Amino acid sequence: MQITFLGTSSGVPTRSRNVSSVALRLPQRAELWLFDCGEGTQHQIMRSELKISQLSRIFITHMHGDHIFGLMGLLATCGLAGNVERIDIYGPPGLNDYIQAASRYSYTHFSYPIKVHAIRPGVIYEDDDFTVSCGNLHHRITAFGYRVAEKDRSGRFDIDKAKALQIPPGRVYGQLKRGETVTLADGRVIDGTQLCGPTEIGRKIAYCTDTIYCDGAVELAKDADVLIHEATFAHQDADMAFQRLHSTTTMAAQTALAAGAHRLIMSHFSPRYAPGNTLELKDLLQEARAIFPRTDMAYDFMIHEVPRRRQVELTKVSV
Repeated sequence: MQITFLGTSSGVPTRSRNVSSVALRLPQRAELWLFDCGEGTQHQIMRSELKISQLSRIFITHMHGDHIFGLMGLLATCGLAGNVERIDIYGPPGLNDYIQAASRYSYTHFSYPIKVHAIRPGVIYEDDDFTVSCGNLHHRITAFGYRVAEKDRSGRFDIDKAKALQIPPGRVYGQLKRGETVTLADGRVIDGTQLCGPTEIGRKIAYCTDTIYCDGAVELAKDADVLIHEATFAHQDADMAFQRLHSTTTMAAQTALAAGAHRLIMSHFSPRYAPGNTLELKDLLQEARAIFPRTDMAYDFMIHEVPRRRQVELTKVSV
């Protein structure tokens, strides 16, 4: 699971930061999932190592322009040069109307299937490997946060132990790898869990923007390996945050702390904190780390690999 930040500015793009979009790359499935699609997102994808042809799902948090103005351009490009097979789009009520109207008035025809899903809190997508759920955030309009949860899987199969027990290879190995109990041809009953290491806990990613501090964000971020949370304002500008229903750095950090998240990556920064101003982004990072030390600050084209829990534990042991 590889996260690429394609846009980290709030409201408007700057010279160094585009507006909101985050890509989740799933290399083993050759799939790319996109969260929000601000203006210019397709250009950001082209400047990255991501492949538009692998785009299969887009998740939109809300209908503000800095989160959706890049959607039609990206979808049109996918049809003309992207070679995508199908795209499922998830978002608030009104998203399908927006896409249909933009398509009609621009005379855009999609050469591939598009399915728009109007979401409500709960599970919105599930397959053999992942569950995606959404929940209400607290913003000026209807807004949702997302949680991507990888399903737990059996620990590593001890093939040497299986050979020592003279278990014949073949389909039975697959059953044992899944932790199933198998009866062999010679009558022996083998419990697959005895041949597998500890269960590998699935990774979890939460994406929460735009919102002020709310219980919904905390719920989505519970035990998340990575919480991506907006931090539009510095703590001293909390009055503006409350007026506009955006988060401060301290609200983002408090969300991560309350949720028991493993890492916080802040994004969606106001351009008012550009270098040379009284407050800069480095000051915002210090504010968040004072509450939640495992905080990073996203920048455009930043890549974050989400390690498996087993790998994290091994790293801790070796240190």
